[in-house]
Amino acid sequence: MAELERLLKEPEGENLEFKKAANKFGTDELTKYCVALANEGGGRIVFGVTDRRPRKVTATTAFAQPEEVRKTVLDRLKIPIHFDVIEHPDGRVVVFTVASRPTGVLLQYDGQFWDRQGDALVGMELTSGRAREITAELGADFSASVVDRLTIADLDPQAIENFQNEWIEFTGKEGLRSLTAEQVLRDVEAVTDEGVTYAGLILFGKRAAIRKHLAQSEIVFEYRSSEAAGPAAQRENLTDAFFNLHDRIWELVNLRNDQQPYQDELAIRNVPTFDERAVREGVLNAVCHRHYQMAGNIFLRQYPDQLVIESPGGFLPEITPENILNRQSPRNRRVAEILQLCGLVERSGQGVDLMYERSIRQSKPHPDFSGSDENTVVLRLSGRMLDPSFVRFLGTYVPAKLDELGTDDWLALSQIAGEQTLSSSLQQRVDNLLSRGLIERIGGGRFILPRIYYQFHGRESTYNRLREREQLKERVEEILEGFRLDGRLIGDIHEEMPTLERKTLRRLLQELQDEERVHSEGENRWTRYFPGPTSQEGE
Repeated sequence: MAELERLLKEPEGENLEFKKAANKFGTDELTKYCVALANEGGGRIVFGVTDRRPRKVTATTAFAQPEEVRKTVLDRLKIPIHFDVIEHPDGRVVVFTVASRPTGVLLQYDGQFWDRQGDALVGMELTSGRAREITAELGADFSASVVDRLTIADLDPQAIENFQNEWIEFTGKEGLRSLTAEQVLRDVEAVTDEGVTYAGLILFGKRAAIRKHLAQSEIVFEYRSSEAAGPAAQRENLTDAFFNLHDRIWELVNLRNDQQPYQDELAIRNVPTFDERAVREGVLNAVCHRHYQMAGNIFLRQYPDQLVIESPGGFLPEITPENILNRQSPRNRRVAEILQLCGLVERSGQGVDLMYERSIRQSKPHPDFSGSDENTVVLRLSGRMLDPSFVRFLGTYVPAKLDELGTDDWLALSQIAGEQTLSSSLQQRVDNLLSRGLIERIGGGRFILPRIYYQFHGRESTYNRLREREQLKERVEEILEGFRLDGRLIGDIHEEMPTLERKTLRRLLQELQDEERVHSEGENRWTRYFPGPTSQEGE
């Protein structure tokens, strides 16, 4: 009651809002106000009071079940929210208290980053000065900041030794073996002159220190036989230095890692449901990019044919599920740099590209981030092999040659294998795939896999049908190849292909010109055709 009396005298501002709400107030509207208050550092919204001074308690019947409303808003925003119901002499008052947003995180709801301007709620633009101030808070790497009252004695010697061994194995520098534990920690900047950093705690901390200073860095593994609600068949809470547990995580996944067989001539070969490199990259991605100042753990939920990894914090504003392959913005740079030193994290980015490559090579669905929102990044790795013939087709190539392909090459190959129209952003990868014999033209700017894939698939007749027109065009190119200076008239070409109707030959020549594989000079009956996209005169 005393606190309410004090609030009644306070000016309404960025951290305080009053609403009469005599009868009702929508939960969606309340959520927006909570977002706006949290974005300004937290505050209170008071219902049942006039908004102008001198304020009066007018009473409210809104929020008859405030605990249910609080739970709904809490589930939406994932930040602490509390309520008080005060029976004032003049009537019932309900007060919701909202915590601040996490450092560097701009909260949103219903597609808007809500802010308050006077009595109104407005959507904040990401380009606004205030939004830039908030997102810039992450410019100071949290993982590089020092943990108060944490010492080297709070770090686990076994975790340090594990890292040191992996560092030596990755670099081949045996001289690193002579370093003391403290020298190792200082060389990788897990420890500075100011003290032990959060990166040091996350990667090397003893269990007791982690529980005391950063309990939310725990990783929770669950195995579930289905997505039905209920207790997990197996659950393990992993609270330890990451360099003590990253192999354990793979061991847990691999316990139930079924093999998917496929026929390769007389041999039976297998593809594991869960690929080790893809799983490890997914875990590393979560450890490097989660928001450690937000409550909540990293969750790994394994099902018979998929693995779901959830990490707190959501994407940074400039990252989306659509551009995650091309944009990198590390949230915990010091953690990522230490993991890079021993080869666990690729220096080029987030390892998302490797997850895509591994899924395509094993003919599995692409990594799926579509379940993510502003509070949580959700990565779904499906283990189901879609097309054994594609895996068998790749097996006919030297593995080292396939390793030379870039991520865009794999994405283009995936679209072509799915008989999709190649997206414009991947068109530039066509020449590389053609030169390696991984794809063939079928005209009209379309491509297919080579004959052997269709043989494995039992669809050779489909290949012949798709390739028939392209083979005619290749024959025209072959005829023109010996006449780069003089070219050939359509009648000359027809003499070499007498079974082809002349009107069909004209269409083929037009298509070849459209594809810039042939060019012409002259008009009408005197038109001469030359190989290549442009005239060779003067060369």
